[in-house]
Amino acid sequence: MPISKKALEDVALSEEEYQLIVKMLGREPTTVELGMFGSLWSEHCGYKHSKPLLKLLPTQSPRVLVSPGEENAGVVDIGDGLAVVMKMESHNHPSAIEPYQGAATGIGGIVRDIFTMGARPIALLNPLRFGPLSEPRNRYLFSGVVSGIAGYGNCLGIPNVGGEVFLSDAYSQNPLINVMCVGIAEKEKLLRSRAGGAGNLLMLVGADTGRDGLHGASGLASRTFEEERELRPTVQVGNPFLEKLLIEACLELAETDWIVGLQDLGAAGLTSATVECAARSGSGIVVDVAEVPRRKEGMNPYEVMLSESQERMLVIVKRGYEDKVKAIFDRFDLCSDIIGYVSDDGMARIKEGENIVADVPIEMLTSPPLYRLTGKKPAWLDELERFDLNTVPDIDRKQVSSILLRLLAAPNIASKEWVYRQYDHQVQINTVVPPGEDAAVLRVKGTGKAIALTTDGNGRYCYLNPYLGGAIAVAEAARNLVCAGAEPLAITDCLNLGNPEKEEVYYQLEQCIRGMAQACSTLNIPVISGNVSLYNETKGQAVYPTPVVGMVGLIEDIDKRCTMGFKQEGDIVLLMGAEMQDEKGLGGSEYLELIRGKVTASPRIDLEVEKRMQRCCLDAIGQGIIESAHDCSDGGLAIALAECSIGGNIGFRGQLEIAGRIDAALFAEGQSRIIVTVAPDRLPRLERVAAEHKVPLRRLGMVEGRRFIIEGLVDLSLEEITKAWRGGLEEAQRFQFSDG
Repeated sequence: MPISKKALEDVALSEEEYQLIVKMLGREPTTVELGMFGSLWSEHCGYKHSKPLLKLLPTQSPRVLVSPGEENAGVVDIGDGLAVVMKMESHNHPSAIEPYQGAATGIGGIVRDIFTMGARPIALLNPLRFGPLSEPRNRYLFSGVVSGIAGYGNCLGIPNVGGEVFLSDAYSQNPLINVMCVGIAEKEKLLRSRAGGAGNLLMLVGADTGRDGLHGASGLASRTFEEERELRPTVQVGNPFLEKLLIEACLELAETDWIVGLQDLGAAGLTSATVECAARSGSGIVVDVAEVPRRKEGMNPYEVMLSESQERMLVIVKRGYEDKVKAIFDRFDLCSDIIGYVSDDGMARIKEGENIVADVPIEMLTSPPLYRLTGKKPAWLDELERFDLNTVPDIDRKQVSSILLRLLAAPNIASKEWVYRQYDHQVQINTVVPPGEDAAVLRVKGTGKAIALTTDGNGRYCYLNPYLGGAIAVAEAARNLVCAGAEPLAITDCLNLGNPEKEEVYYQLEQCIRGMAQACSTLNIPVISGNVSLYNETKGQAVYPTPVVGMVGLIEDIDKRCTMGFKQEGDIVLLMGAEMQDEKGLGGSEYLELIRGKVTASPRIDLEVEKRMQRCCLDAIGQGIIESAHDCSDGGLAIALAECSIGGNIGFRGQLEIAGRIDAALFAEGQSRIIVTVAPDRLPRLERVAAEHKVPLRRLGMVEGRRFIIEGLVDLSLEEITKAWRGGLEEAQRFQFSDG
């Protein structure tokens, strides 16, 4: 009987892929087998359009313990027998449908990826992208997502220490909700998601299985939105209190030798959990769905195998230890049931009692067809890159103060305190530099060390030049860590783009990855984990190509951490790195869009200059020369100086030698620049360090008083700039009713 078009649409398989399955099996697949293939061959699970490109990214360094694809998360060595475990994923489409639960279950899923490996989750970060908050739907999504993140993360007792909020029309139909979790583990006690050892038992732990999340991997995360389709049933519902019990029980279990491995049930539920564990160990599995506890009557094997109900874990138990393992879960009031066992024949055999409903080789399920397409550069991109910025009028000196205040209040630049004050960032008492800085800093208990964490990624840059935008995402994240005094160690990422089957989107995807790869190689920072979120597109309109980079850095001596705020009157303020900007630095800037209404021209970066500057800054911080350091990025030099004043609650007086355009000097976003302060008696030492690294230093002014002054251009009180910056995001959310 021929397969229906709707059946293939439900599992996001093409007719060609279906025929390939028939050929490989030598028969028509059963309904359950079709669902399993659809999930595991989906873009979300199988990476069929992205895996060939992801191989371009460097993944190794002497510190890397677990690389991408090997496990649920990447692992990097931080010394003292400890390791950082980290991962970033997306929950974009679920959050567009049900913002609270979509974001909440995104948190739940990423946390499970971390404690699955025997690591205690110690931090969350959330890079978010929405449409303008002037639109009611975007405000609804924004508030719902933030509430969902706060509601779930706070209940778990995991500090939320960082992330970003970026607003653009490009995200109005498809908000991007990326979630990152970081954990700490003892190197020797890392767990693996293996289903090895024939006869070992498969134990399902946690929540009962319902119908929520069906086709989440194959449908919701692996194709574009269509207005007429009802997607609400694909969004999962979370229970953070149950997840908290799972964390503690699984971490206690990790201290024993009673299990082979752990695996969370995320995308594709039991299908991916069982099959991927078996694939990693070269074994097979036998699952009896009749043994799976259900919270809905009448569920069939297809629904049980593809359900994405939350707060569930698969435990591979050594035979003979099942009673001991169950006793731990009983103590935490967690349900645990044996649902199958490990076999040695390499097959995924799914039964309902005595009835076999699926019998497929594991290797076949985990070997989706890979597509290496030829991208096509969009014609409109050439036009944007050729745009002559000299046709944009410069600003008058009398306009500078008002423009500075407008930019400070712009949601993409303004304080994100409205967001992070809803998160508990002090729980676990590790946070020593909280949200709002270039990077958060957390102490590593039992050592004198700290880790620094940040996320970064500017979709507007990638829209204008995907190669350079990808490179800048890596470079700026590293720069953020360096400003905190941390040596960048490793990256986790989430690549958010439209439909990769379109030539122009595939071009963006490839160029973003190539740019990231070049920056990673130049700066010597490996990618150890990540996620690809494609098909972020509605009615043919894709989001900006948005690669988001999460990065961890190490501070060997926590007392040598650095922050952005000016510290004391009399300190000298300097610009380290690239020289003052010309008009080309305005490409893709916040100033150009907000003040001139243009998203055009290419951003710029010189990675060799970036590398020398980061080495220089890190060296100077390590020697105790620098008092403060702040990345000069969104909004340009004047904005960065203002943020340093606001952060330190102290004024600035400077005189800039501007030979060219005023707007470029103050608001261009050219890369490879850091604002640093130094006590006058330490300036000669800083100059020597800069000379050794061949990095320019330009004196900008002094820390002093209660005003923010750039001679001849700006003279504002500290209170004025602080009010604009602190209130910008809240002001953007106010709904203005028209008269009548």
